[in-house]
Amino acid sequence: MKLLRITERNKYEVESLLPDDSAVNKLALYFQNFADQTRIKILSALSICSLCVNDLAKILDINQTTISHQLKSLKDQNLVGYKREGKVVVYFLTSNTVNEMMQYAVSVL
Repeated sequence: MKLLRITERNKYEVESLLPDDSAVNKLALYFQNFADQTRIKILSALSICSLCVNDLAKILDINQTTISHQLKSLKDQNLVGYKREGKVVVYFLTSNTVNEMMQYAVSVL
């Protein structure tokens, strides 16, 4: 297929800067977290303050099992961290970048 807008040299430059398949897979997994309404609600709530599963369930009106399952996915992607405070486990965002990215997305909709 003939290139229309770029030269062969530019083609190789572009190809060399593209992420490899492993990085593409990691990016796809990461962005899947933002394609789930429950996870977005959890991330939004945690962007306001740290919360335990029970508080998240009450605030979001979602059962605790679902909250726990979604938190595991978010923890696996390192979007959410946790700390134990006595008998209660409190969850928080690991980076403010997640909140900034969601705010940006809302602002351009």
